[in-house]
Amino acid sequence: MQKLIKSSTVFVLVISIILLLSGCGTKQQLASNVGSAGQNGSSSQTSSKTAETTELTISAAASLTDALKEIQHSYESIHTGIKLNFNFGGSGALEKQIEQGAPSDLFLSASTKNMKSLVDQQLIDTKKQKTWLTNELVAVIPVDGTMNIASVTDLTKKEVKKVAIGIPESVPAGNYAQEALTKAKLWDTLQSKLVQAKDVRQVLQYVETGNADVGFVYKTDALTSQKAKIAFEVDPKTYSPVEYPIGIVKATKHIQEAEDFYAYLQSQESLNIMAKYGFTIPK
Repeated sequence: MQKLIKSSTVFVLVISIILLLSGCGTKQQLASNVGSAGQNGSSSQTSSKTAETTELTISAAASLTDALKEIQHSYESIHTGIKLNFNFGGSGALEKQIEQGAPSDLFLSASTKNMKSLVDQQLIDTKKQKTWLTNELVAVIPVDGTMNIASVTDLTKKEVKKVAIGIPESVPAGNYAQEALTKAKLWDTLQSKLVQAKDVRQVLQYVETGNADVGFVYKTDALTSQKAKIAFEVDPKTYSPVEYPIGIVKATKHIQEAEDFYAYLQSQESLNIMAKYGFTIPK
């Protein structure tokens, strides 16, 4: 009987020790899990901070679209904390947006007039803007077009029904085209044929789709199209030089990042990309 009691006592003691050890293990495991969770939370917060990106809004002339998309890929691959958002359009329309307070960090214009206007209004610092590129004005026709159009005077032919240009008041290419046609004393004569577009890319689209027989665009736009071809180059003596100034908008909330991208646009790497698309680098 005593042996039985002793055996029972030993058994209970062993079970108690096992339970006690299990409890300790559970507490230790719980403490470990809590510690691990704390570390993971801290790591997550650090990761979140690291993943934060700065978004820059660049108001850019529509004729820069293709080249800037390549620059975007190149720049963002190096500067992983930067996201470039492009607002493409006619330079005049973009100027008005900036005047009215639309968010913008940089302005890339196809006309010195639009840049000067913003500088005069002190919306862009004169020390943070400069001429970046130059371009040429050309007339394009559909790639399968059969009309013989070799100069501005050919636009008066009866078979030419529609001539597309950008709105002269807001699209620099349209203003240059107006200058050239006025110099040739054809502006009034061609009024019934003119179809106006919101930017130079829409002019190109009108010609590509057959909604215009001829269109005035930049040489760089013509080179990007597979559906339109150059009919003739407009005499550069008949219109103002096509210059592309770039500048930093004073209202930017990301001045350092804006200055970095402004500097990159002037780097040899960037200029090589622009030259590939047909832009000329001023000397």
